[in-house]
Amino acid sequence: MEHNDKELVLYRSISKDPIFADMAKLLLESGLIQEDVDYYREIFYRSLSGLSEAASEFGFEGNLWHAYITYLIINDDNIYSRACEIRGENGGSINSLALHDFEILKAYFDYPLEKIADPLGIDILRAIGDYHLSEGQGKGYNPRIRDRICTLSKELAETKDAAGFKKAVTSFYGDFGVGTLGLHKAFRVEHRDDGAQIIPITNVASVSLDDLVGYEIAKQELVENTEAFVEGRPSNNCLLYGDAGTGKSTSIKAIMNQYYPKGLRIIEVFKHQFKDLNSIISQIKNRNYRFIIYMDDLSFEEFETDYKYLKAVIEGDLEVRPENVRIYATSNRRHLIRETYSDKEDRDPDMHSNDTVQEKISLSARFGTQIYYGAPTPKEYRQIVISLAKRHGLEMDEKELLLGANQWELSHGGLSGRTAQQYIDHLLGKEKEKEG
Repeated sequence: MEHNDKELVLYRSISKDPIFADMAKLLLESGLIQEDVDYYREIFYRSLSGLSEAASEFGFEGNLWHAYITYLIINDDNIYSRACEIRGENGGSINSLALHDFEILKAYFDYPLEKIADPLGIDILRAIGDYHLSEGQGKGYNPRIRDRICTLSKELAETKDAAGFKKAVTSFYGDFGVGTLGLHKAFRVEHRDDGAQIIPITNVASVSLDDLVGYEIAKQELVENTEAFVEGRPSNNCLLYGDAGTGKSTSIKAIMNQYYPKGLRIIEVFKHQFKDLNSIISQIKNRNYRFIIYMDDLSFEEFETDYKYLKAVIEGDLEVRPENVRIYATSNRRHLIRETYSDKEDRDPDMHSNDTVQEKISLSARFGTQIYYGAPTPKEYRQIVISLAKRHGLEMDEKELLLGANQWELSHGGLSGRTAQQYIDHLLGKEKEKEG
């Protein structure tokens, strides 16, 4: 081969990937294989093991070598890929460096693997070029992302030169983004030895706002604020509060699905992780995506003080809040910090009880958009049950359906959309049992 992966500039981290490094060594030193066949066979089998593990985890099929290089390219977070995410093609000298790297990567992509098959004496090499998964493999990975990788891999295989290769990759960055933050919708946070890490959630709920029966005014408020945020117009941090089981969390998941194609991403953060908020924001503030930091079921007891980290991040810090970050929270309380009657009693003339009250309600006040989700009325509850039954294809006499729904809610938490869904799930389970 004329090209050496050690000459990569923007995509240099690819050369450090163990599987790629092993395969690259085989291709670069193909003329030396016969001098030490056992040594190079060991390298090959190590590569094959890694490629098959990747195929099993991510669901790759077809040419595994192509799929794996494609996987590395679309996950490589560098100055070129970041410049192209969401916006696509960019101008400037960086394009010549990108073209240089894509010429090298295309050479590895196009290398005829059969050239090393004979000197290695390995027939199993054909498994790399036309790999098929067994049932159950690759199900742990997001199928949407897997399909995009496989499609791009085939497209890259058909490109005639480095310019065409570059155009295909750049177009992918513009359409789908780059790396972990670009390809996934939702994330969680892990605190590791080297600090807070943003980890993708590979399987997310496939729900839409239409799945939530009723609450049209609340949903419209949420959509308006989120659309303003995604489009770069003035928008607020958002608090969804109200009764349990009314669809607050479902609404957040639904807007995540609805606005992902426009660059919206959601990072779920728990109370014990508030100290990491500044670190999290520093990792996302310069990206071309819009991030919602999502806090589910947010509330504080009076002895908890972590809410002060949240207050500082929302408004009180010296650093200006990034324009691509908003905080959305759900809670059963409008006033997120628990208040007691003693807060309002002025027992000690030297203690200013009003200051205590204001301190506790000031966190909620930092959410400029506050949306109420109340428990449904009995009539609304019945309508939710009927709608869910139709949606799930549950054929049942309406009177019998509603009688059972009323009995169910009396012993399962009262009137709520969650209770209605649990009742329908119960009926569906009984139907499956009869079929079995």
